[in-house]
Amino acid sequence: MPEPAGEQWREIRYASFDDLELYARHYPAPSDTLRSVICLPGLTRNSRDFHTLATYLSKHAEKPRNVYCLDYRGRGKSQYDRNWRNYIPFIELVDTLDFLTLRSLHKPGIVGTSRGGIIAMLMGALRPTALGPVVLNDIGPVVETRGMARIVRYVRRMPVPRNWADATILLREMNERAFPEFTDAQWEEIAKDLFDERKGRLVRAYDRRLARALGTIDLSRPVPDMWPQFIALGQVPVFVIRGANSDLLSADTLEAMVERHPNLRAMTVPDQGHAPVLKEPETVEALASFFAAND
Repeated sequence: MPEPAGEQWREIRYASFDDLELYARHYPAPSDTLRSVICLPGLTRNSRDFHTLATYLSKHAEKPRNVYCLDYRGRGKSQYDRNWRNYIPFIELVDTLDFLTLRSLHKPGIVGTSRGGIIAMLMGALRPTALGPVVLNDIGPVVETRGMARIVRYVRRMPVPRNWADATILLREMNERAFPEFTDAQWEEIAKDLFDERKGRLVRAYDRRLARALGTIDLSRPVPDMWPQFIALGQVPVFVIRGANSDLLSADTLEAMVERHPNLRAMTVPDQGHAPVLKEPETVEALASFFAAND
């Protein structure tokens, strides 16, 4: 099961502009001296994905910093929205900006995995003074249609396993082509991030009506690009992480991002697809170094 709260993190619950109760984890640092970091998860994911990274950053020996990991509406411990049409990046951006205001966070660093990176690019375009250095985890201004189609199928058809052993097997079978080196223990850990247990039964840790929101995407056409939004991030340092096996962020798009951004660092994670887990020591230390160099 997910790690117990306590000394590791503090729970935050706050109201959205339309009165939903939203949830975040705060991994506190000893002081508020350094820039805080906000972690924004992928489409169906939640704050648990960032536990390893957030713990490392908040307890760093030389530069510990406050880390906040958000659950979007309809995910994790945040309240589900009665209107599934609100499960869109713009509304999630508004919720994120409201959280920054609530906590008086000025230009925090952003770690955006997939959907979270889309929100970060939107923030750069619509509220450029709100953010500091940005990490884009396996996402860029061009989303490959093949990868998007896979995600849509996954959200629409994800079965609910009977138990944790079945959940581990399910995730391995669905993703082992992109993550061929993952062990059963790693798949089990990911399963416990993606599912909850209620009254002895497993349930998705997200609103299944997310599939209806994705149903509005026309997969017969290329996904509209976000080059203007990405270019708006030119004012801040950017670190792009790409899984070598990713079907969402291509190597060509990453090369174009490097060419168009004046201060961009890139890292390719071998033997991982979409999206690289932010738990490996090399990746976590690279992110800590990135934020330490840009305080």
